[in-house]
Amino acid sequence: MEQLHALAEAIGLARTWWDLDGIEHVVTDASLRRIAQALGYPAGSEAQLAASLEQVAREALEVPAMIVTEVGRPTPLPPAMRQASLTAPDGRPRQLDLAEWTLPPVDEPGYYTLTLGAHMLTLAVAPATCPTIDSLGKGRLWGVGVQIPALRPPGTGDYGDLGDLADAVDLLAAEGADAIAINPVHALFPGFGEDFSPYSPSSRLHLNAAAADPALVGLPPIAADIGNADTPLIDWAAALPRRLAALHRIFDALDDETRATVARETADAGLRRHAIFDVLDAHWRPQGARGWQDWPAEYHDPDASAVARFAIANADGVAFHAFAQWLTAKSLAAVQARAKGAGMAIGLLADLAVGVHTGGSDSWGLRDEMLQGLTIGAPPDPLGPHGQNWNLTGFSPRGLARTGYAPFIATIRTALASAGALRIDHAFGLARLWVIPQGEPSSAGAYLTYPFDDLVRLVALEAHLAGAVIVAEDLGTAPHGFTAAVEARGMLGMRVLWFERAADRGFIGAADYDAQAVAMTGTHDTPTVAGWWTARDLEWAEALGRLPEGTTLADAQAEREWDRGLLWATLTHDREARPAADDPGPVLTAALRHIGSTRCGLAIAPLEDLLGEVEQPNLPGTVTEHPNWRRRFDAPLGALLAKGDVAARVQALASARAEGASTGSA
Repeated sequence: MEQLHALAEAIGLARTWWDLDGIEHVVTDASLRRIAQALGYPAGSEAQLAASLEQVAREALEVPAMIVTEVGRPTPLPPAMRQASLTAPDGRPRQLDLAEWTLPPVDEPGYYTLTLGAHMLTLAVAPATCPTIDSLGKGRLWGVGVQIPALRPPGTGDYGDLGDLADAVDLLAAEGADAIAINPVHALFPGFGEDFSPYSPSSRLHLNAAAADPALVGLPPIAADIGNADTPLIDWAAALPRRLAALHRIFDALDDETRATVARETADAGLRRHAIFDVLDAHWRPQGARGWQDWPAEYHDPDASAVARFAIANADGVAFHAFAQWLTAKSLAAVQARAKGAGMAIGLLADLAVGVHTGGSDSWGLRDEMLQGLTIGAPPDPLGPHGQNWNLTGFSPRGLARTGYAPFIATIRTALASAGALRIDHAFGLARLWVIPQGEPSSAGAYLTYPFDDLVRLVALEAHLAGAVIVAEDLGTAPHGFTAAVEARGMLGMRVLWFERAADRGFIGAADYDAQAVAMTGTHDTPTVAGWWTARDLEWAEALGRLPEGTTLADAQAEREWDRGLLWATLTHDREARPAADDPGPVLTAALRHIGSTRCGLAIAPLEDLLGEVEQPNLPGTVTEHPNWRRRFDAPLGALLAKGDVAARVQALASARAEGASTGSA
């Protein structure tokens, strides 16, 4: 097996990994063979292994499509001709004198054209750091995490959209918020009432047209009588087809001038390819297809003649889906403009999902740049003995290198197009991803290494060009070197109340939070403060059979009672009597004041915690067992924020931020 293990090392497949308890695990040779094969390196026989090793050696000698470096840093060059010239982003040429195959430092961040003999490639020069909270010039900031669909109460429409988000921006900016953190607005499958999780998108290069609000761009609004069902939960199966039909009616009524504008502004080849995918998906899905792999074979290649003929025959449908993307981008830009116009330092804090649906638009249109035959997830650990398979795919390291990171750069750029900050979900994926042979359990996977230094520099460069803050979601065990690298580049980590505990399991004090992080009372995946205090999460765990083996509900509730004492002691130093388990109100206020008092440059409270909601938006590890991504608030946001207890919580967070800024404790 020596050749197999050598191949695994050469292509970045780790043969061993360590779980949360520090126990070493060894990946089976069978898994290594299957993963290597999926990555494009056959490993089924000695002859195949020898050929794959030769292939790796040849690839190492190729001139890359892009070299990534940092300002002020000499850069080693690949084996190539010593004569070189550099073209700056503004088009100015510059001859270079190379010394010992090293490119001299470049002082300005940006993308340069580098000519090495007969080879022309891109030189990406990253800044030393991303923009920081301090660089925004407003001191310590606070913001609110918002589930956009939840903003539309029963009886007023199917779900909240970007128009409702714009209204929320107005309300929260008036309270002093500087950021609105939102879930991904990546493209889903159009008009399809399943797979509606924002973290399982069809494409990260395009947007969720179901979120668009025509009124934000001066077009007729969605009809007021669309989806006014008085139901507490969002019925996506009915809502998404209704919204698609409503957008079709608006498109059909466009005047010639607007149609010409849309056509001109959606001429991008990538956008058109996505629009064609959406038309194909809408055509084949009613016939049982659940992704492009289920289409007839002649449609599997986006450049195939059958696809071209289909696009011509369905030109109006392609034009409609291009319009839907145009409308969504314009809507999102209008919301961000509203936030900045209201004085928000950041405005929208966008979210980048870790991967895409295996049968979606990116997987179809970026075939050579994406992992094929592999899904991503997490290895087995004591908290999840069977591991996790997210049934998503991601970029191929080999494909990224071959294309000069073009799809990765485009993905980051799309996410930052109308945002003042970006949260990168499972940012450890910049360094490694747990990849699983399709159809196999998570235990059959292995860690695949990614070009971390290059990717983190490219994130910093795109953040610099956009003037945006970067939040690297770093919950869990970080790969070696990850934390130091992202901190050095000014990226913010995440410090969530429930996970900030000392060795004795007590909750740490506000002064002990990392300054270079976002302090949070929770995320969409954790219990709300009220839900945790009242043990609603434990009730769900018992109902769904998710309590630890051998643990009864009574056991879990007894442990929670102990934890309530630990939390209350940290929040108040026991200066106040601890509230009863059915009285979360004082705890909410104290928790908000706690994260507001931290040294973190940004504090984020989920809207659910400001409103005192007991239920959480998403329960990880469930699909339909829990109403994930379906909850909505029972009244308009303005009315909810006007309630005395809610207003007091908002004031507690805002005051804690202001007090810390005035004392210079940031």
